[in-house]
Amino acid sequence: MEKYARQAISEGLKAAEELHVAGDSELYRVLNLHYNRNNHIEVPPNFRFVVEQTLREFFRAIQGGKDSEQSWKKSIYKVISRLDDPVPEYFKSPNFLEQLE
Repeated sequence: MEKYARQAISEGLKAAEELHVAGDSELYRVLNLHYNRNNHIEVPPNFRFVVEQTLREFFRAIQGGKDSEQSWKKSIYKVISRLDDPVPEYFKSPNFLEQLE
């Protein structure tokens, strides 16, 4: 996320609102591949929105020089944690991984 925010700044973007994450973007694909390697799980409808908001938070923090502070990412995590969806019950099942096969 940080890498993509820094890249946007280096490309001359001035406002976080200029950042958009499409369902076919590299960032979306990389995150989905990382967390959903075999595409066993349907991507939640809110995922793209949360990715975009997270990218914007990183962008604002870096643009504002907050990345020079030791624990600069903590405030970002607090903001994006409010966007979390509840964990679905089927994830809590002890047989969850077996159900995917």
